[in-house]
Formats: sequence, C-alpha cells, structure tokens
Amino acid sequence: MSTIAAIATPNAAGGIGIIRISGDEALTITEKCFKSYSGKKITDMEGYRAAYGQVYENDSPIDEAVVIVYRAPKSYTGENVCEICCHGGIYIMNKVLRLIFSLGAIPSEPGEFTKRAYLNGKMDLAQAESVMNVISASGEAALNAARNTLKGSVSKKIGEICSSLISSAAALAAWSDYPDEDIPAVENGALLTTLHSAGKELQKLLDRYDSGKAVTQGVNTVICGKPNVGKSTLMNVLSGCERSIVTSVAGTTRDIIEETVRVGDILLRLADTAGIHETSDEVESIGVNLAKDRMETADLILAVFDVSRPLDSEDRELLEICSKKRCLAIINKSDLSPEFSATDIEKYIPRCITLSAKNEESTDVIKTELENILGTAGLDFSQEMLAAGRQYECAKKAKDCINEAVTALEAGYTVDAVNVSIDCAIEHLLTLTGKKASEEIVNEVFSKFCVGK
Repeated sequence: MSTIAAIATPNAAGGIGIIRISGDEALTITEKCFKSYSGKKITDMEGYRAAYGQVYENDSPIDEAVVIVYRAPKSYTGENVCEICCHGGIYIMNKVLRLIFSLGAIPSEPGEFTKRAYLNGKMDLAQAESVMNVISASGEAALNAARNTLKGSVSKKIGEICSSLISSAAALAAWSDYPDEDIPAVENGALLTTLHSAGKELQKLLDRYDSGKAVTQGVNTVICGKPNVGKSTLMNVLSGCERSIVTSVAGTTRDIIEETVRVGDILLRLADTAGIHETSDEVESIGVNLAKDRMETADLILAVFDVSRPLDSEDRELLEICSKKRCLAIINKSDLSPEFSATDIEKYIPRCITLSAKNEESTDVIKTELENILGTAGLDFSQEMLAAGRQYECAKKAKDCINEAVTALEAGYTVDAVNVSIDCAIEHLLTLTGKKASEEIVNEVFSKFCVGK
C-alpha cells in the first residue's frame, strides 16, 4: 500500500497541529524532513517514542516539532505511523503537509486511516463505524454508547448469535449431506430453541437502536401548529437563545428555521415551521406547504396548540395528521383562560402536556415526555447498541431470515429449506461486523469519515 498523509486536527488555527503519516515509508519520509535535537534518527527509534527537533525543507528550518513514532503492528492502522506535532497555524500545517507529499506520501482519502485499521485486523466494521460516533458525541450518554461499541460489545454479541446459528447450520448440513453416516438428526425442539434465542437477542438490539439513535445521532423533529400559538417561543426556549423571531403578529415565521438542540441526553434536530393555516398570501402559502412536507418526513412532531383559543377545523386537520405520526402535543399558554381541555387533544394524540412555553421550566416537562416517547428513560448505554443504520438493516434482515427458518421448520419443510434461511441470517450478521462485507459496503462506510481519521 502507498504511504498516506493528512492533517489529523481541525482545519483551524490552534496551539498544536498534527500531521499523520501511515505506511511502509512513513518513518523514512519523516526522517528526510526532520532532525531531532538529540541527533537520533527516526528510523532508529522504537515504537511509542517521541523526538523533539525541527522540520526542514531543503536544509531550511520550517518549524519546531515533536515527532511520535508508532511501529507496525502496534499502531492505530497496523502500519508504521509517524505523527508530526507542529505549531497549529493553518499555513504552517499545510506547508509541512505539502513537504510530506513532495517526499513520497500521497493524500489520504476520508477515513482511510481507520479503513487501514479495519483491513489490517485492528478492528471490525462495526467498531470502525463507532469511531465517528465518538468524535461527534454531543453528550455523556452518546459518548458512553459510542465507546462501548468501539470496545467491541456489539461485535461480541453478534459473534455469539452467529456462532450458535453456524453450529446449527453445520449440524443440519452434515446430517443432510451424509445420510449414510451415523450422524444424529438435529432435534426440532433444540433447533427452535436456538432460533428463538437468536431472534430474541437480535430484537433487543433492534429495539434499542431507535432509542440509542435519539442520543447518538439525533431525532428529526418538527414544531408545528397554527400561527401565533407559541411555536417560535418553544423553539427559542429549547435552543437557549432567540433563534426564531417572536412577535404578537400571526404568521411571523414564513420559512423553516433549523437548530440542533440537546434536551437532557436527547439530541433534537429541530425545525420551527410556518403556521399551518389557509392563506391567500403567496409567500405564506409556500411556507405552509414546506411545513406540511416537513411533517411527512419527521421522526417526531411537537404539535403546539393555544389553549386560549377554541379548537377549529385547522386544529383538527393538524390533529388528524399528527395522529398517524410519533407526536407530542403541547397545549401552550397555560397562564391564560382555557377554551378546551387536554381530553380534546388526547382523542388524537395520547401524549399531551400543558404548559407555558415562555416559562423556561417547561423544558423539564418536555424532557420527561420525550424520554418516554423515545424510550431513552432508564436506557442503559453500557449495553450493546447498534451504531449505524447499516448495522440496523443487517440485524433486521438477519432477524427476518430467522423468522423464515422458524416458519419453515414449524410447517414441516425439508432441512435444506430451513438451512437456506439460517445461512441467509448468518450472511447478514457477518456483513454487519465486516467479516463478509463487500468492497462497496466498506467504501461506503469510510466515505462518511473526515479526512485524517
């Protein structure tokens, strides 16, 4: 493989910047441009050692730096790695990087360092996907979940499930392929127990995925309601700043205003939409249509109603839409005289709370309800948790195949037919951890990484 290099720290000025180099020529290339004050050569250094000196270009010093050496296979990538820690100015880091390229390294692709770690057996695909979750973690719970997956908890659980299925598939195949041999038949009861157990464990992972996603990746959430019911006030309270314009004039918000906010451990990708109502105003009409489109694709809707105004046909139209979605109804302006009760809303939306959005304490009430709706209340982030949508799809397909095997077995189908479904489940589980993942899947996973990681 070629020797690759990239800036591993953010593309911004800072105290320290790191240029990471990985490959067979990493030490040789670094030695060509770095002289330690101690006189020790990079190629003579042991792994996990550092040297202080200067980076040179054509015998002219560029910057003082510390070079850290990691020798294969005991490095992040499993290859020889050097990290040049220089001053963190954007110009200096790019100048050093260009120098490294001129000496034989090539630019790394997004995620290529971690991809090499995967290809060199330092981690499996499920662990690799959790790396970006660690980097992007927005809170303690998200970090704990990502670190747990990085340590291999999901891979271990999938390995246990896979191992039980492989043992059953092997026993079925041996009995079917060698009928003349004295091989005991697999008892249907024992096989069903294995299949049910595997399916149950996969279902636990699937059930935890959506709850975990609310913490690690965020929930696509829309605030909707008629004009002037308090949507923008709610947006601002949850955001902790004046993100939306708040006035007493109905229809102030005409476009979709977006913000990512954290409510407790839950990450909401929040959108404040235009008030939903009939209008002859062309601009307002566009905003209303955008709001309705956004509601269709939302994972969660926060539907806001003004308790000081009677429910009308527009409110009921909104309630009909929300009744088919995961939704929290918020009856706002509880400080005013009520014109309807919560029971009027609960006919359509079971989850309903009454509050005053301008009161900052309302976030605590919303937090409790969101935890219940999204299933994060009491969620143990030390348990195995799928880290990506790809993993979820693999686990779901494996579970479907197990269900097919159970159905076939109970219907009296041949052993071969049952084993086809078991083999299919095994295939999806091996794809999840990357043991049988295609090149296209691997490339897709690492294309989402940042350069330098």
